[in-house]
Amino acid sequence: MSGPTEELFRRDAYVLTCDAHVIAHAADPVGLILDRTVCYPQGGGQPGDTGTLTLADGSTLALADTRYGADGAIVHILAPETPLPPVGTALGVAIDWARRHRIMRMHTCLHLISRLTDGKITGASVGDGKGRIDLDLPGTPPDREALDARLAELIAADPPVRVRWISDEELDATPDLIRTLTVRPPRGSGQVRLVEIEGIDVQPCGGTHVRSLGEIAPVRLGKIESKGRQNRRINVILDDA
Repeated sequence: MSGPTEELFRRDAYVLTCDAHVIAHAADPVGLILDRTVCYPQGGGQPGDTGTLTLADGSTLALADTRYGADGAIVHILAPETPLPPVGTALGVAIDWARRHRIMRMHTCLHLISRLTDGKITGASVGDGKGRIDLDLPGTPPDREALDARLAELIAADPPVRVRWISDEELDATPDLIRTLTVRPPRGSGQVRLVEIEGIDVQPCGGTHVRSLGEIAPVRLGKIESKGRQNRRINVILDDA
């Protein structure tokens, strides 16, 4: 919990619902700040969660987005023209699980691609059904068919994906864990969150991921594009999205 909201999604991305209370209204963007949430806020190339908020009388409010506010608090953004429930309101929070799971599959897949190419990440977009990763890869772009086959092989092997934490000092001692070219993981809380694909990859990441690679399928690579002298963009598609 880095702000006023307990971030349930950080330790378990499969918690789909929770009970919460409104503790404040946010102005930028306009929305609700809750004491706890299962909703991931937009960041690190991953979009924010959508879903529903259920009030004590059984009525529901559409959750249109989840983002960080200007002060770093997690803001739950309601559908346009929806009045904000007062501070102190008790409500149930539920994410759109089908959408979230597609995003989790894509996010983990992009981690896997970054390791298979061994390129430093220069950018990424984790979309619902489609995504891309930009990598610093000088020379000839990767062969799409060969990369697609290796990706399918590792997904079929279905190794587990786990979250663990290390200290800032441990990260300093193992700088190769950082897969991004310029962006560095947040520091200052005393610990850094790692996402580990067993036997394949470990890197700092605050996003949500599947429990094992087999959940990613069915997936395939789209175009591999050159975006500059060394920057290669690899597009990814979930075939069941």
